[in-house]
Amino acid sequence: MRPSFELADAVRLFGPRLHAANNCTPLHLKVLGKISECRTVSLGGHEDVCENCGTVHYSYNSCGDRHCPKCQAAKQAFWIEDLMQNTLPVKHFHIIFTVPHQLNAVCLHNQRMYYDILFAAVWNTLYSFGYSHFGSETGAIAVLHSWGQNMSLHPHIHCIVPAIGYTVDAKWKEIGHCGKYLYPVHQLSGTFKGKFLDSLKRSLKKYNELAQFTDNIKAAYKSRWVVHCEPPMADATHVVKYLGQYTHRVAITNQRILNIENGKVTFIAKDYRDRGIKKPVTLDGVEFLRRFTMHILPKRFVKIRRYGIYNHTVKRNMALRFVSVRQSSKTEVKKPLRETKKQRFERLTGIDLCLCRVCKTGRMITIRELPRIRSPCSPFLSFKNINS
Repeated sequence: MRPSFELADAVRLFGPRLHAANNCTPLHLKVLGKISECRTVSLGGHEDVCENCGTVHYSYNSCGDRHCPKCQAAKQAFWIEDLMQNTLPVKHFHIIFTVPHQLNAVCLHNQRMYYDILFAAVWNTLYSFGYSHFGSETGAIAVLHSWGQNMSLHPHIHCIVPAIGYTVDAKWKEIGHCGKYLYPVHQLSGTFKGKFLDSLKRSLKKYNELAQFTDNIKAAYKSRWVVHCEPPMADATHVVKYLGQYTHRVAITNQRILNIENGKVTFIAKDYRDRGIKKPVTLDGVEFLRRFTMHILPKRFVKIRRYGIYNHTVKRNMALRFVSVRQSSKTEVKKPLRETKKQRFERLTGIDLCLCRVCKTGRMITIRELPRIRSPCSPFLSFKNINS
């Protein structure tokens, strides 16, 4: 069912005002323009007819942008299946590294630098603890999230860490204390804090920008840093599906938007200060879009990264040897040699995109391709003129 209100509606309504007030960057304009045109006649599509009841249906193409809430379902399903093929059949720990809000100004100033330092600090912390506590190198799959429930800036990284490591004498070793926890979170927090702030100061000093953020860094040193580690999960299949919930999320989904009227947007958000109860939040339309643009990642920035024995290196090949030994305990997903994206999506989700929505029995057959509407203006200019 299509939601009554979508992010694209807010973009079309408040996008020009946002650009006039904040002078959006070309990247922001490009992303917002794609979202506003996603699955509309502007991107073209095809005309289908049901072979059973004769119903005619028009389907329009998706924009494919990673920030669009409409374009993530298929990517998420495909990513989960691909990851299952190379995940170790052992228990995994879920660890969340969070940076305090005192450094948000630095993040907005240079997102690429900030997030690269964040990823590096997370892995350097896990890497050092692997050797200091268990004498082995483990691995991690890390996913960046930059938002909180109310769309405020809240950078944090979700990691899954396998309960096994590779020692210096080329042997596999189970890690974790009695299978209940991995590392002491207070020690993790302190080490992560030190590594992150040290790298941040070095990078800012390199660009002669340390002076303008001195107060922010001092406040971050005084604040409490939070690292959360959950107990190990059941098996590889369970942990991959669990991580899949985080990989292709965007700052706001269409299902969370309740209403758009009178220049305001109302959406659902969990209040973690009140036992995680879902509550409606109302923001001015321009402020709603401004918060969304804070979470638009730099061009070609990689938000899902693999480290250690999960990296695409020789070490990962060693991990695959471990998989071959324990293959009997892992459910192998057999997929056809040849299949289209539609067929693969149906196999993974159980949703048949070719099934008639009216009679529920007939198949939709494409009878005509709808060409894309090409504007003589650049995509930036065409977006600026929306509803102006």
